[in-house]
Amino acid sequence: MSPKATEQVLPFDYNPQRPRLIIPEYGRHVQRMVEHCMTVEDRAERTRLAKAIIHVIGFLSPQLRNNEDGDRTLWDHLYIMSEFKLDVDGPFPKPSPEELESKPSPVPYPKTKIKYGHYGKMVERFIAKCDEMEAGPVKDHFTTVIANIMKKHFVVWNRDSISDGTIIKDLHELSGGKLRLAPDAQLVSAQDIQRLQQSGPRNVEQPQRRGGGGGGKKRYRNKRKNRY
Repeated sequence: MSPKATEQVLPFDYNPQRPRLIIPEYGRHVQRMVEHCMTVEDRAERTRLAKAIIHVIGFLSPQLRNNEDGDRTLWDHLYIMSEFKLDVDGPFPKPSPEELESKPSPVPYPKTKIKYGHYGKMVERFIAKCDEMEAGPVKDHFTTVIANIMKKHFVVWNRDSISDGTIIKDLHELSGGKLRLAPDAQLVSAQDIQRLQQSGPRNVEQPQRRGGGGGGKKRYRNKRKNRY
């Protein structure tokens, strides 16, 4: 019999034939560490191995360390990889499968009705707050500010046509006739609003580049040429 015939043929080890990885991000070696940890009978030694595994998966996922509940998340992952069968003295209680699978309660979405969508809900709150103020120059100034905000929002929504009369009519309707512009109040022109939107804010002055950036080097080369 030839030597090749006596050699034992080892079967190929394919990933589909291996046990399922519960958390694939940690890899199969970490999964085998967890499986080995569950086979240890001594509870103190099993706890020591569990803490070592926590150190390893924390090194593999450093972003979890920066979170407020990072250590709690790592221990939860350890229990999940053990299918909640690992019994150790951890710093956090072992979660239950039902606790991890529970969904958070839906966040209630405000369903308040907005009369004019292009003005938004904030403008309506401004008007309600202005209505509570006492009559005087401060309230008149606040009313003018609200009208200018409404005009800016209107220009964003419709750039074809805009007039101060439209803003005054909408302000009167939104306030229920309680807010009126002062006779000497002036609104920002639509051309200035569009020009500001196209150019953008200019809160920071651009530093001007001073001369002499590359000219000195060029003059130095010319100086060397003139020597010969």
